[in-house]
This record gives sequence, C-alpha cells and structure tokens, in this order.
Amino acid sequence: MLDLTAPTPPDPVGDPTPWTRPTAYWPRLTTATAHLPAPVAALDLGALRYNALDMLVRAGGAPIRVASKSVRVREVIDAVLRLPGYRGILAFTLAEALWLAETHDDVVMGYPSADRASLARLASDDQLTSRVTLMVDDPAQLDLVDAVAPAGKRPRIRVAIDADASWRAPALGHIGVRRSPLHTVAEVREFARTIAMRPGFDLVGLMMYEAQIAGQPDHDGRGDGVIRWMQGRSIAELRERRGAIVAALRDITPLEFVNGGGTGSLELTAADAAVTEVTAGSGLFAGHLFDRYRAFAPAPALAFACDVVRRPTPDIATILGGGWIASGPPLASRQPLPVWPTGLRALDREGAGEVQTPLQGESARALAVGDRVWLRPSKSGEQLERIDEVQLVDGDSIARALPTYRGEGRAFL
Repeated sequence: MLDLTAPTPPDPVGDPTPWTRPTAYWPRLTTATAHLPAPVAALDLGALRYNALDMLVRAGGAPIRVASKSVRVREVIDAVLRLPGYRGILAFTLAEALWLAETHDDVVMGYPSADRASLARLASDDQLTSRVTLMVDDPAQLDLVDAVAPAGKRPRIRVAIDADASWRAPALGHIGVRRSPLHTVAEVREFARTIAMRPGFDLVGLMMYEAQIAGQPDHDGRGDGVIRWMQGRSIAELRERRGAIVAALRDITPLEFVNGGGTGSLELTAADAAVTEVTAGSGLFAGHLFDRYRAFAPAPALAFACDVVRRPTPDIATILGGGWIASGPPLASRQPLPVWPTGLRALDREGAGEVQTPLQGESARALAVGDRVWLRPSKSGEQLERIDEVQLVDGDSIARALPTYRGEGRAFL
C-alpha cells in the first residue's frame, strides 16, 4: 500500500529536496527505469509526498478534495485521501464516479453528465446515491435524470450547483472559463428553488471554480503585473458574490459543502469565509505549468521519458512520441517540457507530436539513437490516459509499478 505518511529520507548526499539538483535528479530516474521500454512514466515518491503535504500547509486547514482528473492513478488517490486534511473526490465523469464510489463514500461530480447508462445505474443503487453527488446548473439536467429514472421510482439524488466564478470586468468583459450559465445571486437562488421544489432531488452543495486565478500563472515574465491586477480584483468581487450566493442558498436549504479553488489558488480560496473546502489535484504531480506561480514551488514529481530514434540534423534529436498535450489553448504552456538533458526545445513549426517530436539545442548534438529524454507534462493526469502504469521511484530504484486508470482497463474520457 502506498504510504505518504512516512517521512522521506534524504538522498545519498543528505538532500531532502533532490529535485532542486537536476544533474542528479533526472539521471537517477534514467538509471532506475533503464530496463523498461519507452515511453515510461516515473513518479518520484519523495516529490509526491512533498507536494501532498505542502498543499495541506497552503490550504491552511481547509479540507482538500482530490481532483481525480489530475491524477488518474487510483492508488495515489487512495494514498492522498489517507492523509489527514484531504477529504473526498471531485470526479470528471459519472462512470468514473460510480467506479470510485465502490470504495469511497464522498464523490462529487465536477461536471454535469448526460450518461444515461450511468444515471440509470446510479438511480438503481441506494449506496451509490448516498455516495455520489451530481453537478447541475440547468433544469434540463434534472429533466434528463427524471427521464432515465422518474422520481418516486428511485432513491433521492444528491445534487450540487455549479455557479460561474468568472469575473465580468468593466470594459474587459468575461474573464475566466465558460462553465455555468448561473452567475448572479438571483440566478443561483432561482435555480436552487427549482431544485428544492422538484421531488427526488436533494441540494447539498455549491461549487464555484475560479479558473482565472487557480489556472493562470502570475510569475512567468509576460504581463505579470496585469495578471496580478486582474486576479486581485477578481477575487475581491468573487468573495462578495460567493458569500451572498451561499447566504441565499442557506435560506433555502442546509449546505454540506461549498467548494472552490484549485492548485494555483489554495491560499486565496481557503481564506474565503464562505468556502468550506478546496479542490486540488494537479499540484500532486506538479506539471511545469505550476513553475510559474509566485505563491508556491512544487516538486516535479511526475515525468515521462522517450527514446531518441533519429538524428535529422546535427543539432536535432527526434524522440518517438512525446506529444501528450494538456487541455487548454494550444500554446507552448500546454506542451510537454523537455527537462533532461537541459537545453532542449521543440521546433516552433512542429511542436510535440503524437508519434515523433524533434528536439533542438546544443544538448541534442550529444544525444545518440537509444538515449533517453525526460519531459514534464504541462498539467497532470491527462497524459496518463496514454500509458498503463507509472513507475513509483523511491530513492535510486523502482518501488513498484502503479496502474493508471488505463492500466486497470478503464477509459473514461
């Protein structure tokens, strides 16, 4: 069983944070995984433990709900939830939520679902309906549930409202992601009353995800001042509006939870008096997107290695694979980052490819066919849909292989 409670012993030179010394950290992963065919994913146990505990400190006592989308390794999810301070799962599909609810009693959907087969299974099982909370923001989603399993012929379904946390900035317009259509206090209150009057549903929670803060780096050297200005005004507006929404909902029904935030905003979100829990997942593996935040410095826990298979020019080495792109706008920040050997970069006109990725730079001149290149994902979890297992590295060797969702025969999205 993966244990994150035990202290991590220092590496052979007595360094408790070996990832800060790239010349030792990355070659150690190469040595540990050299006998395995590429692509190979490696998860450093010490770095994972560091990140999990650091997020607890950043959350300041607010419970952290684990975002399974950003992990997709069930044994890691289980291990993190055994740490005091972590509580519950935020799932990304209903089929996944039902699977996780077989062994966990608090699974909240992060997104609405139109999966009729999974809705039918949820509605037919008293234990699942007690453990899984659907996310809704539209009466049509309630209609769909009733069309699959009419109220009165099924257990009551737990639901939470997803309210829009974006900032409608004067002159700038919508700042944030496009999620819920419910933005104002009046809109959320009206929908809550609709739920309260519908037989067969229990409103138990509220989620408001401030992507413009949690998912937007504020220390990457490009418009940092503007980003910080935006985030400061956005969080001030959101605290006032979220507080008013929560007060309005509690006049209608008791709430079990008010969820917000993400890895990039744990401190800010947890400081909001209206919030009872925060969500994080990407910070456990710490993709390179999170290198560009002022508030924290996570350890690069997850990386994957690909082999050099050709040399089209003296300063280009081409690896097989490498194009595991993260969700979001198709920018360099969403591509895998070559980290070892240092000095490698993807070609501007090609980027990271599904089958091959040419890498250029002085370090490429020294790479031979068969050599390994380590890359860090931009975010976390999404890339693990492409691989069956993650090698858990403890010190200089592999402790064991951890199956991903895919390795357990599961492909949810």
